[in-house]
Amino acid sequence: MRTFTRRGAMALGASVAGAAALAACGEGSGGSGIELRMSTQQTEGAPIVGGFEAWGEAVSSRTDGEVTIDIFPSAQLGSDEDVIEQALNGVNVAVLTDGAAMGNYVKELGITNMPYITDDYDDVVALVGTDSFQELDAQLREQGIRILAYNWYDGPRNFYTNKDIATPADLNGQRIRTAGAPVWQEGIASLGATPIAMPWGEAYNALQSGALDGVEVQAGSAYPASLWEVTSTMTRTSHIQLANFILVGETWASTVPEDILQIIAEECVTAATDNAQDVIASVEEFESLMVEEGLVINEIDDQPFREASEVAYEKLEFVEFRDAVWSEMGKA
Repeated sequence: MRTFTRRGAMALGASVAGAAALAACGEGSGGSGIELRMSTQQTEGAPIVGGFEAWGEAVSSRTDGEVTIDIFPSAQLGSDEDVIEQALNGVNVAVLTDGAAMGNYVKELGITNMPYITDDYDDVVALVGTDSFQELDAQLREQGIRILAYNWYDGPRNFYTNKDIATPADLNGQRIRTAGAPVWQEGIASLGATPIAMPWGEAYNALQSGALDGVEVQAGSAYPASLWEVTSTMTRTSHIQLANFILVGETWASTVPEDILQIIAEECVTAATDNAQDVIASVEEFESLMVEEGLVINEIDDQPFREASEVAYEKLEFVEFRDAVWSEMGKA
């Protein structure tokens, strides 16, 4: 467990946040005040965890220490699915999740993890701020889930393989690790690969043994995992801009004073905004370090991949919703 300090964050008047699931007085680790236990699968040194650090300190400062956010990296509280279940049962936990996972509750939320739905962080912010997307938030809350912020960002995902990739055809027959939700599976399959659902912690050994031919992942996870040791090439497809959400349970959130909820929500969005810039800067740094270790970065024309991804939108029946949010974003 870690209790972090703030590094500074700009104010952001965003409406995408909800409120935190928090412990009532006397239930925190210090025996008094309000405690939120923040769960993530990310490791302690991951850039996005630094954003949780900023969030926790800001909330503590604005509430004069009444609220403590304790961070549990490396899935110390269990898998994301386990922690989501805890949140639904009223436990004072929050978890970093994504649209694909939330698509199990409101299907359209999964679109944030579809290939090429967004091209950069600004697109992510524009997408989750559309009226069409915000309507989904109310549906999620009806099922007992409240999202604190939709704008946490972990960078673009690319393919790491031992084969040169230039077109979707080059991925044919390549067993590529990705997450297990249908959005991930169908999205990666549309780009030509054979998607393999596997816990991230098992990917390195699977690559080493030949059980996998590659992975698709962001630099913030690729570098700590030393992927250059088991893959030779990163192909810059940037097929997914990894947007993340922080969720809490609606039941527990309802026990927290409204003014405190507002502070927690505002600071969650603010910390996410600042942290996104740290993540963006870290991508170049991590890629440079991997190149120094021998990884080759393959720059390609991504248009064939964009065109190929249409199959996934059609199969998952996302075309109409995609076109609606793109229209609201002013995106062709």
